[in-house]
Parts: sequence; C-alpha cells; structure tokens
Amino acid sequence: MIPVAEPRLDGNEFKYVKDCVKSGWISSIGKYIKRFEKEFSDYIGTKYGIATSSGTTALHLALVSLGIGPKDEVIVPTLSFIATANSVAYTGATPIFVDSEKETWNIDPQDIKRHITDRTKAIIPVHLYGHPADMDPILELAERYSLHVIEDAAEAHGAEYKKKKVGSLGIAGCYSFYGNKIITTGEGGMITTNNEEIAEKIMMLRDHAMSKEKRYWHPMIGYNYRMTNMQAAVGVAQIERIEDYIAAKRNNAEMYNSLLKDVPNITLPPEMEWARNVFWLYSILIDKVDRDGFMATLREKGIDTRPFFYPMHTQPPYGNHTDEDLKVATDLAARGLSLPSGATLKRKQIKYICETLVEAIT
Repeated sequence: MIPVAEPRLDGNEFKYVKDCVKSGWISSIGKYIKRFEKEFSDYIGTKYGIATSSGTTALHLALVSLGIGPKDEVIVPTLSFIATANSVAYTGATPIFVDSEKETWNIDPQDIKRHITDRTKAIIPVHLYGHPADMDPILELAERYSLHVIEDAAEAHGAEYKKKKVGSLGIAGCYSFYGNKIITTGEGGMITTNNEEIAEKIMMLRDHAMSKEKRYWHPMIGYNYRMTNMQAAVGVAQIERIEDYIAAKRNNAEMYNSLLKDVPNITLPPEMEWARNVFWLYSILIDKVDRDGFMATLREKGIDTRPFFYPMHTQPPYGNHTDEDLKVATDLAARGLSLPSGATLKRKQIKYICETLVEAIT
C-alpha cells in the first residue's frame, strides 16, 4: 500500500534523541526545547516560538491568551479539520462558519465580512492542504473591525504569502507536528508571534499558569500543554531538513501536474501567483465519478487516499450553529480527495498512481 503520508526520519533524529536520553532531561525542560523554538521561529520569521503538545493546544492557547471566551465569536472556515472549531469551543466562544473560495479552497474574505458582528473577536484563516489563504483582505477586515487574526498553519510549514512565511502575518501562527505533517515530532505544536506580551502569557498558560516568581503559585487556570525535550530533539533534526522535504513535495506536485493536466474530470490543486504552496497533501477535485467508489478502486490497487474534510458546520457538535448551505465548501468537500503526498514518495510510485487513476476515471 502506498500511504498518503509517512514521516521522513533520515537526518539527526536518532542522534539528538539519544543525546537527550543520556542527558536525563526527557520531559518539558532541556536544551532541545529552546533550540527548537528558536530555530523554528527564525525559519518562520517571528521573534518568538512557543512549543506545545499539539497543534490543537497551540490554537487553544493562542485564543485564551487573547482573552477570548464565552459570549465571543470567532470566524473560521467550515472546510478545515475539526480541531480549528474545537479550539474555539474549548474557550466557551462560538465558532462562526464561513464559506470557501473556489480558486484557493481557503476561507472567503467576502464571506468573512458578512459574518462579522459586535461579538466577533477573531478570525482564524486556515492555510488548507499547504496553500496560503489570501491574507491581505483578511488583515484589512481585522484592522477595520479591531479583530485578532490567528493563522492555522498546521498544514503549511514553509508556505509563503507574497514572499512571507505563513504564521508570521497575524497576531499568532499555530502549527502541528503530528506524524503526517511536513515536519514532525510525533505529536506536538508551535505558536509563532512577534508580540512579547502574548508570548509571555502563552508560556505561562502552557505550564499550568505557574508564576515565574513564586513556584507552585498559580494566579489563573492554566494547562499542561508542554512539549517534551525528546519531541523537541526530533523537531530540531526535522527543521534542519525542512527545505529538503518541501522541495520533495513540490517536485512530487510538479510530476503529478504534468501527468494529470490533460485528464478529463480532474481539477488540479491551486497555486496562486502570490503563493508558495508546500503541497502538504496533493489534493484534487473529481467530477462525474463517485468519489468514494473511486477511492475504493484505488485502494484495491494499493493506493491509499483521503477524502477532503467534512465541512465543520455539518458535524454533529456544530450542526445547530448554522442553517446555511456554505455551498462552495460543501461542493469542494464532496469532490475532493488527496493522493499519496509524502516526501518519501518515489517517481515510479507517482507514475503508477497516475496511470491507475487515469484508468479508473476514464
């Protein structure tokens, strides 16, 4: 079976983890935590990086650090992994679901404007499947209505919007290092920001909100959202190779595009002129074919795939939050699937995938 994604662990991962274990510092204190935070934030282009236990906890901490809570609303794209909405719900705030753009598959700035109310406190654009959201109009709306912008960059390490890395454009950027991401620590996350006050608050909140001046004194409710030094050791090895991994994914996408560009009933993934898509997943749309049956056929041929995320406004926890159709996102979700996309993928595998796909769809 050719997997959709698998981690690439051919650098210094074992060397750094072994060093970490020998040092005895295996929990949430140790040299690799600070090193990973510094090297990742330097790569993104922000002053601060704060490592967390997951991408979801990164989003939650960013929201809490901005004072978002009950009675507040946070605008999110409905087409995203459910963690985006869940992180809002954890605060007691309400996620407000917005439609997608046809061109980028990302959150539609025009639909954002329609959903802003006097309870809106923040916008979370998601850089879906590795392609940046159109950030300028989002940031303009945020400035006009005094809203925070928290970038969900869980799927877009190294992606660029007008030559700037995503995760450096809003008040905070949030990343996931789950095993299928561009770089991984197994589980884990990171918050990037240029705001010193926010960074300090997040660092306190992730460690049970313990006072820096008075050990075991907790002035507010905090969380155990820390990354371990062993995970960070893997992260340091991964960040050393991130551009190699991105280059491999972009080369994969180039080969897929060349082999599939003339195939009927297939829409290739977007890459706008202002964007650098990192192709976390190589995702396509198909027409005039039963998507789920098509995926089953590929699986019989040894090719793993994934459907697009179900729109969050259709999910049981959130179905009562909206009666809108959110038609573009719903259509994308019904037609979209992701092909094998790992940085370990070989050219002969891509050729086989495309030959099998063409045979199945025509």
